[in-house]
Amino acid sequence: MTCYYPSALLRTLRNRIPIGNLIVQVLKLETYNRGGWLRFRCPCCGSLHTATNPTTNLARCFECRKNFNPIDMVMAAGKCSFVEAVEHLKRHYLAR
Repeated sequence: MTCYYPSALLRTLRNRIPIGNLIVQVLKLETYNRGGWLRFRCPCCGSLHTATNPTTNLARCFECRKNFNPIDMVMAAGKCSFVEAVEHLKRHYLAR
């Protein structure tokens, strides 16, 4: 069975869910602040050579060179599929 999500919903999940909030409060990844940047343990390689950028709402691991938007981050941290990640974000952020 194929799942279809409207592009507006996916855009909302990628751009309106603060990546830092997601990492700290929902996914509860190991984090620390350095130089004004939120750093986190990369769910792919385990490195702390990371940063989040609230302006672009993206996170990056400089070790494995992976960029994460909120959907990507849930997929990596939760080791889940795209559909599972979208449903997880909808439950946590849109079901209010």
